[in-house]
Amino acid sequence: MSLRTTILIMSGLGVMSDAILIAFYPQFFKLRYGIDSPVHAGSYIAAISIAVMCALPLWAKVARKVETMPLLLVTQGIAGVLGIASAFAPNVQSFWVLSMFMYLTKASYLLMFPYLMRLEKQEHHSHLVGLLSVIIHITAIFAATLGGLSLQSFGPQQCVLLMAAGDFLQMALCYYLIKAKKVVPTVTHTYGESHQAPNGSATLPRKKRSHILGTNLAKLSLVMVLFDFSAYVIRPFFSTYWEDTTGILQRGITGAVFAIPALAALMGLYANRLASQGKLPKLNHPFINLTLGAIGLTLQAIPHIETILIGRFLFGWGMFQIIVNLEVKLFQISTPDNYARDFSVANFFQNLGVLLSSFSAGYIVSLVGAQQTFFVAALGFLCTAVINQYWFGSRKHPATGDSTHAV
Repeated sequence: MSLRTTILIMSGLGVMSDAILIAFYPQFFKLRYGIDSPVHAGSYIAAISIAVMCALPLWAKVARKVETMPLLLVTQGIAGVLGIASAFAPNVQSFWVLSMFMYLTKASYLLMFPYLMRLEKQEHHSHLVGLLSVIIHITAIFAATLGGLSLQSFGPQQCVLLMAAGDFLQMALCYYLIKAKKVVPTVTHTYGESHQAPNGSATLPRKKRSHILGTNLAKLSLVMVLFDFSAYVIRPFFSTYWEDTTGILQRGITGAVFAIPALAALMGLYANRLASQGKLPKLNHPFINLTLGAIGLTLQAIPHIETILIGRFLFGWGMFQIIVNLEVKLFQISTPDNYARDFSVANFFQNLGVLLSSFSAGYIVSLVGAQQTFFVAALGFLCTAVINQYWFGSRKHPATGDSTHAV
């Protein structure tokens, strides 16, 4: 396998390991520890976000001194061991402690995204981000369905063991890349005011980030906070909302419905490819896509199977298009040497949005019910559309970094 293919597979495994239980934590805590509290489930998902948002910037700093693949070989192995320990945690307190340490080490797999972007020229970033997004969404289909079936058939403990298996598979692929000498070095060596290029062929002056680039990164990060809050506020309790609304208690079906946005993402990738070939009009219109997403969220609040399914698809379409738009914008603003650092900054704010959504979701559901989370999310999408248009509208092109020295 090539380096790019292996990294794409590793990315999918990382997402699978994260997503197996993400739709079922309310059921998980009830079955495993007898805790039936929406606030507790929401708080746990929020704690996962805190762990990742705090850990990734630290891993990005380590990756400036240690090559990415050897680093991931160690961290994913540790995450797998902690995952096994979490599966056998005798009480909820020990489960929290062990699983939070697991997510602190597991978060390092996100370094694969900026690592992969360094391998591509900037003009190919849009397609690569779209491909990554589709892989993540397709993996989410498999993970959500697998998680639902496993929870129903084998119980909550086996779901955590499946998560650990994903970490060990990532570790094995890291070992394969290192052993086959397919790893591309990215660590730069600093010499006073200059640094060595990754290929060792030239010594390049260290560039300071301009004020305009820093400002655009800050603006983009704030847009990401609002977007991720809106996109994920419905996530923690969608499965229980679907089951209570439809009366369909098949967890495999619940997982498949939860993952409908992945189907929308797959169709979005294909449509974007046709658009790039001139066979369809351009689809990269953030304001329109966010509006479609808001309509989809509103439809999901209508307690009928048909409207929920249609709304789920529209929400997934809008979400996919905006994720691609924001990620491409991030790597336009950044530079290859700063990809990992800037990605960790953006990821911090994305997780901040998820964190706020997780806390909010638990309280919204406990106070007024799961249905209201869809209206909150739709309003957030519309606010994101207005702010993004004001800061990054078609007539306002953000300053971009220098990508001429990508690996």
